[in-house]
Amino acid sequence: MLFSSALIGLREGLEAALVVSILVAFLVKTDRRAALRWVWPGIGAAVLLSVAVGAILTYTTAQLSFEHQELLGGSLSIVAVVFVTAMIFWMRKASRSIAAELRGRMDEALKVGPLAVLVLSFLAVGREGLETAVFFYSAVQTAQSDTVQPLIGFAIGIAAAIVLAYLLYRGAVRFDLGKFFLITGVLLVFVAAGVLGYGLHDLQEAGFLPGIGTLAFDASNALPETSWYGALLKGIFNYSQQTTVLQAVAWAAYVVIVLPLFLRPVKAGKKTAPASAVATAKE
Repeated sequence: MLFSSALIGLREGLEAALVVSILVAFLVKTDRRAALRWVWPGIGAAVLLSVAVGAILTYTTAQLSFEHQELLGGSLSIVAVVFVTAMIFWMRKASRSIAAELRGRMDEALKVGPLAVLVLSFLAVGREGLETAVFFYSAVQTAQSDTVQPLIGFAIGIAAAIVLAYLLYRGAVRFDLGKFFLITGVLLVFVAAGVLGYGLHDLQEAGFLPGIGTLAFDASNALPETSWYGALLKGIFNYSQQTTVLQAVAWAAYVVIVLPLFLRPVKAGKKTAPASAVATAKE
């Protein structure tokens, strides 16, 4: 759970941090630093909203009945899978042109006025933040209400993302963001498959879906979750020692369908410098 939470935190955090870096670099490069005073409140509001949504989802659902908790947890796990899937495909495609796209949007916002700049900053970061809030709640549900490991994992991932984005902005490091998002995307396909399986299991326990007693396998003796290797698999891929047929079929179907689609070559488009989207924004 620590690894998968850190991976999602790194991906979401880096996307948000890159967006901020590109916007800031564009304003600095075009000598419009005065607009920065409208960028920071938008980013701050997006962060506060994301934290509030995550806290509300995580700590208020404890008042619900077991069935309602499982129903909400399972539903939000499915939503989290949709977010993860959309995120990895979008960034796989957009990593080549994200800087130019954001520069264009900021240029248009500057023509409209300060409020447009604030709203653009809020929306650009807020999307990543709200996705992270849903992921966090889903991770807590998977960890059986243990908020410590998911929280530590997300904190590590987001902190690493901020440091990495700052180093990219300063030009201290340069690497191919496309390859980075490709590798982390492949890992996230398996993480999302595990979240999908766990979400469906929650819906089965809530009585919303049938088949809770129909197991595809029971590896309690051969691969118990209490062992170090079982805990490792659970933490990374949301492994469950007692997996229902529905969980197993959904996990396999998701990987078989999504992974080949994700690994398809991206159509050549308008190329940017492969080392860094932030570097492109500063040129």
